[in-house]
Formats: sequence, structure tokens, C-alpha cells
Amino acid sequence: MMKLKFLWLVVCALALPGFCARADVLKVGDQIPAISAKDQHDVAYVFTNGTAYLLCAIDMDAAKAANHKLADQGAGFLEKHGAVYLMDVHTMPAIGKFFAIPKMQKYPERIVLIDTAGALDWLPAKTGSLTVLKLTPDARIKKISYWQPASESVTNLFE
Repeated sequence: MMKLKFLWLVVCALALPGFCARADVLKVGDQIPAISAKDQHDVAYVFTNGTAYLLCAIDMDAAKAANHKLADQGAGFLEKHGAVYLMDVHTMPAIGKFFAIPKMQKYPERIVLIDTAGALDWLPAKTGSLTVLKLTPDARIKKISYWQPASESVTNLFE
């Protein structure tokens, strides 16, 4: 029995890296794929060239902290910097969305809600952070950085 457990652990350890790896994560110079979704007010959003920054939240704790920090900046802060805020909510249970979306509607910034599994698999990400993509006018990634809203201010967010 002990040998079977050990064998199972070895198989899992060998399979885990491939299972968890995210295929085709974008890097500097790559083109941003098509993005279309609805925001927290149920208004359609389609990504267009000319967007200067994408702020992308996959981690819900980081997203909550970001919502508060961005709200403190007041209405128009993201637009002033040519930024769009994407939040991956596809794993959020329906009951969670029932309570979370009305709360999000109170924030002054537009939050584009990505509700499709795999829609942001191309995104480089770090736990506890929002991915900040600085873009060229033709929607290529110029710079990738990470913002930890729980511990960092918005001061240097758009550099």
C-alpha cells in the first residue's frame, strides 16, 4: 500500500507542472488578442487599438484592493491614463456575482468583467497582483509589470 501511495505522488509530481502550465502566455512585443465583454453596468466593451494600458485582475483579493485604491482616485482616473481595467470573474459563483456586481456598480471606474473560462489564459499573472500591460498604439505589449494594490499606491502605476 505504501508503494502505491509513493507511486501516486511521483505520478502527480510529474504531471503537475504540465497540468498547471498556461499555454501561450504573451510577452513583450506580442499583440493583444480580441477582447469583448460587458462591464459592471452591463454595457458592452470591445478592445480597440489606442488603449495605452490594460490593468488585469485575476486574483480576487488583489482586485478588491485595486477597486478601493482606484475608487479613491475619483471618476475619470483610468480614462485620463488611457487605461482599461479587466477583471476575471469566471470562477465567481452566481450567488457571489449577485452580491458583488451591485457593489462594483458603485465604483467610479469602469470594470470590464471577463466571464468566460480561458479568456485571459494569455495573460502573464502573479498571485496578489494585477498585471499592468503598457501597450503600443497598435496594441502590442510594450511593457509588463505587476501592481500589488494591497501594499502599493497608484503613484507609479502608469509609467
